[in-house]
Amino acid sequence: MKPAIVTFAASGAETAARLAPLVGADVHHCGYNGEDGKLLLPRLFAEGRPIVGVCAAGILIRLLAPSLGDKQSEPPVLAVSQDGTQVVSLLGGHHGANRLAREIAAHLGGSAALTTASDAKFTRGLDEPPPGYVLADPAAAKPAMMALLIGGRLVVDGHAPWLAEAGYPVSSAGTVKIRIDEHATRRERELLYHPRTLVAGIGAERGVAADEVIGLIAETLAAHDLAPQALAALTTIDIKSDEAAFHAAAAHFAVPLRIFTAAELNQERYRLLNPSPIVEAETGTPGVAEAAALKAGSLLVEKRKSQRATCAIGRAKAPIDPLSLGRAPGLLHVVGIGPGDRASRSAAAVAALDAATDWVGYDLYLDLVADLRLGQEEHRFPLGDEEARVRHALELAATGKTVALVCSGDAQIYAMASLVFELIEAVGARKVSESARRVAVDIHPGISAFQAASAAAGALIGHDFACVSLSDLLTPSDTIRQRLAAAASGDFVTALYNPRSQRRTDLIEHARTLFLAHRPPETPVIVASSLGRPAEQVTVTTLAAFDPTTVDMLTIVLIGASTSRAVKRGDGKTIAFTPRGYHVKAGI
Repeated sequence: MKPAIVTFAASGAETAARLAPLVGADVHHCGYNGEDGKLLLPRLFAEGRPIVGVCAAGILIRLLAPSLGDKQSEPPVLAVSQDGTQVVSLLGGHHGANRLAREIAAHLGGSAALTTASDAKFTRGLDEPPPGYVLADPAAAKPAMMALLIGGRLVVDGHAPWLAEAGYPVSSAGTVKIRIDEHATRRERELLYHPRTLVAGIGAERGVAADEVIGLIAETLAAHDLAPQALAALTTIDIKSDEAAFHAAAAHFAVPLRIFTAAELNQERYRLLNPSPIVEAETGTPGVAEAAALKAGSLLVEKRKSQRATCAIGRAKAPIDPLSLGRAPGLLHVVGIGPGDRASRSAAAVAALDAATDWVGYDLYLDLVADLRLGQEEHRFPLGDEEARVRHALELAATGKTVALVCSGDAQIYAMASLVFELIEAVGARKVSESARRVAVDIHPGISAFQAASAAAGALIGHDFACVSLSDLLTPSDTIRQRLAAAASGDFVTALYNPRSQRRTDLIEHARTLFLAHRPPETPVIVASSLGRPAEQVTVTTLAAFDPTTVDMLTIVLIGASTSRAVKRGDGKTIAFTPRGYHVKAGI
């Protein structure tokens, strides 16, 4: 999970900036009095985010003390002196804090203060194996460490060079037994590590249930006494990359799903134990499950079948980096970033941008999230040519990347989400590649301009409302006029997007005239421009006084209903709101 760096004084900002690219972290400046930190740090801690405080250790201790509980689940927490010379591991030493402390100290030229006994003697705890290994029973590590600290030695059954590299005494006469094995059965008085050397190759009929796939994989492993923790990945053919059951199974076993083309799987045809001409006729390769499993190295368990799915297990000689197997199915996040300010972004949008390898978007939108960028490749497009932008995002995701298509406001409201699905469905000249059609798509809603404008000036959308775009580039003017008439006669609060361009000036004039025929002249109107940006301007006027010549394409106009009201408050600010009718419910 992405670390967070927090500071409480301007003097720590330089060190925080130096650390951010090293650990891939966000930087949060909490102010001298630390008020922001009182809310921020417990939230980060509860999310499991590693926390690096460029501050006195006591500040972190006081702010996090009420949150401390289960030491097995606590994330790493470190304190770094403002000059970077001292790095103190406070919490989560064996969950990565000690290792991170060493890395930070080496980067800054400082010293790491580690107080856990094992890390004072060894560079890695037994309960902190390197990537590619999983400790079967973490609780068994503590007595083993105690035995080593008083002079014991390890005897290792299997290949684990990282133990000696960490400084542990390894001897054939050792008394602390360690076994490295994919099998699940534990022996008495031993520390068992599962190397992630197994790959489950899977195939299935279209629309198979997730429970069937998960159950088949679990039964296949259990039948051969293989530990699920030894799985490095699930693998399959690319035409199954959008099979929901496969994604559910990968999530269940906490491993990635990796895919191969039919041609790549066909390379294993002469090593298959159960080739099928029927499968070859349908997919272009005589086997899916076994061929996909063989990409690990050798076939450990031949194909097993359930009613609608198949599974085979492959084995590598050493732990597998899943990224070396085929490619990812590809994922497109369509992200609504809100009006543009940081405070208006949803947590889901920020997480999606963090997770993406590539960002695609209009120049301005990418600039608005530049503070979140940590190495993502940007694919910038000028205003307009939306279809090229979306097509590029889909085809990029189809190569196995995780792509964020960045939209302002909400990704669905006059934005790119619907165009994504339109292109996925398209045929003929507009058709995207078959791989792009199978890309997984996640939509992350954001605060739209009509919501931001209403909130900035009260609560005008407190009752039924409609949104109408006045842009006639994609919608005929006559259709826009019909929709405006329906909104006006229906007495909806109405938000007008894209109200006026240099070329198109008549529709906003028509809208004002139309609504004046259906609403009182004193009906409140909100005119908001550059929402969420430094040049933001929000004005409350009346329908009679509203001047359409003052708006442009960066403006949104909200026209109230006949029941909407405007009130000047004690601070001189005029707010607009639309009662929903609670006075009727209260009988007043």
